[in-house]
Amino acid sequence: MSDLHNPVLDWFDEHARELPWRGNDASVWSVMVSEFMLQQTPVARVLPVHAQWLERWPTPAALAAEEPGEAVRAWGRLGYPRRALRLHAAATAIVEQHGGVVPDTYAELLGLPGVGDYTAAAIASFGYGRREVVLDTNVRRVFARALSGQEFPHTSVRKAERELATSLLPDDPPTAATWAVAVMELGALVCTASSPGCERCPIQDSCAWLAAGKPAWDGPARKAQTYAGTDRQVRGRLLAVLRDAPGAVPKARLDVVWSLAEQRERALESLVADGLVVRDGALYALP
Repeated sequence: MSDLHNPVLDWFDEHARELPWRGNDASVWSVMVSEFMLQQTPVARVLPVHAQWLERWPTPAALAAEEPGEAVRAWGRLGYPRRALRLHAAATAIVEQHGGVVPDTYAELLGLPGVGDYTAAAIASFGYGRREVVLDTNVRRVFARALSGQEFPHTSVRKAERELATSLLPDDPPTAATWAVAVMELGALVCTASSPGCERCPIQDSCAWLAAGKPAWDGPARKAQTYAGTDRQVRGRLLAVLRDAPGAVPKARLDVVWSLAEQRERALESLVADGLVVRDGALYALP
């Protein structure tokens, strides 16, 4: 294990990015907010929104005291705005069920709205220094290449993969927490999905994928994300109008954002169904 742990931990000591949710004075709430925001969103886009969010809502109670629509408004253009509603719901649950303090166990965190396996483990590990298996896309890719000799992990976490990750956890909880974030950082900065920097990798000498000649992925085709022309783009434009408005807006204000009426109506109805938009007759607003 030391052949794997020591090089990665030493590399992290030297190359870790200074991020606000990693600082010694960072609150667990800051860690939690970052984990919600970083889902499918690059760090560079999250940084300014995270700072604004923590300045306005430094605690779960501060956010829970606001209407959920304010969370959607402050989410801005991070994308996947349902995350804002879920974070607001989680803050409300923290106030109502945990006295306003982010719970410190995986089980309790998993009981919060919008918190799944990865997020619960990440908050417990990064926020409280717990010994948890943290499996995000970056971590899974590092393990797939270094240990299994595959370019990419399978689309979903398998039992064998979780067991392998568990076996790799250092016994000491603080070291295990550092290990979790170090492997994640290695995947984000070096062992990237495309153009991995193998020559800069601290475990290149023991990487099974590199030793095998970096064979191409032969599993199921990986889906490429698209945005232009999709319902997601239309939803974003509709929400932009509502975020910028001080109150409810008439339907006519929304009709001008997209020329294809059928797609526009479908996107608007989906926003209402998701709870991101409320409708009162011909008026629409954030919740």
